[in-house]
Amino acid sequence: MTDSQSGALDGVRVLDFTRVLAGPFATMMLADMGAEVIKIESLHGDDTRQWGPPWFEGAGDARESAYYLSVNRNKRSITLNLKHPAAQDIAMQLAGGSQIVVENMKPGGMAAFGLDYPALHARFPALVYGSVTGYGQTGPYSDRPGYDFVIQAQSGLMSITGPEHGEPYKLGVAISDVIAGLFACSSLLAALRHAERTGHGQHVDIALLDTTLAALVNVASAALVSDRPPARYGNAHASIVPYQPFQASDKPFALAVGNDRQFGQLCALIGHPDWATDERFSSNPARVAHRDLLCAMLNEVFATRAADDWVTDLLALGIPSGPMNDVHGILHDPHVTARGLVHEVPFLGELLRLVGPPVGFSETPARVDSAPPRLGQHTRGILRDILGLRDGDIDGLIASGAAAEG
Repeated sequence: MTDSQSGALDGVRVLDFTRVLAGPFATMMLADMGAEVIKIESLHGDDTRQWGPPWFEGAGDARESAYYLSVNRNKRSITLNLKHPAAQDIAMQLAGGSQIVVENMKPGGMAAFGLDYPALHARFPALVYGSVTGYGQTGPYSDRPGYDFVIQAQSGLMSITGPEHGEPYKLGVAISDVIAGLFACSSLLAALRHAERTGHGQHVDIALLDTTLAALVNVASAALVSDRPPARYGNAHASIVPYQPFQASDKPFALAVGNDRQFGQLCALIGHPDWATDERFSSNPARVAHRDLLCAMLNEVFATRAADDWVTDLLALGIPSGPMNDVHGILHDPHVTARGLVHEVPFLGELLRLVGPPVGFSETPARVDSAPPRLGQHTRGILRDILGLRDGDIDGLIASGAAAEG
């Protein structure tokens, strides 16, 4: 690979003590951008290795869960028993050669191994140390376990998700974990920039509750401004109408009319230009006030033709609309194929398909270089190549239970 194609984070080493989703998602993004990520796993490995089905099956009994595979590409795995003093020493040495350390134990958990921020900062003052937890390092809830479903409920996210007159719904993906991972990645890079400029590292405190609340954006703002809890609108929008699915003659499709000009074009297309000047519908606030009436009238019209025909005509006018895909459908969509979002890498003697990096870099492209590692796959190589241990010394560590190899 040429220099112009090197990753933006080439030369950055990340020591990754995280497991499950939020932390591994953050470190995978760093790896995609060229960072060397060393995943430190316990003897039983990342919990998600057992979160199946579905499984990706290899030769013999070899398999990995689809869940684990989704957030661990481009990493190397070393298995250490951090309760063992020799393993703690290995981890400390690896931290000394790293620029970023990330962990997602409960507050105080890393102190039991002598690997908390104060201990590492005292020895390596330029080190950036990220902690991903449910509720943060401080506050009355800091000692609570943080799981995505609970955070979605507690943050208020579920209160605005689901049918208008039904119960609150969680999102179909662990979105609080994903949001925390995104904030973790960007915040760690900001701290790294500061450390490179000043020589001073810092502790970055990332909490699922905090980051999910931040992701409520305009909904949280509306609650602060109105001093009232926002209502739930199902698939509709609280402040824009029409902005929801509509049922065509064969299936539903999505329509998002963002301004009065688009609404006028929609009215002309469906043969009711007079609706655009009707005082009940002529402005977005008026449409919001009369949403039930307008949407019932639109549904009657949309039921006369197929969804794909409506979408084609709407897009021709520049009105945002699209199909209601399932996940399998969008993964095989020609646009997704053209954008190169699905990658194939060799794994367990087969080809593993993964959703790859979603952002394009003109000079330092993110890439998928390797499949997610097997548990302890790189233990021996890391101990030998990074710490300079001899094979006999590595054999002794493995025999003592301090380390294991896959």
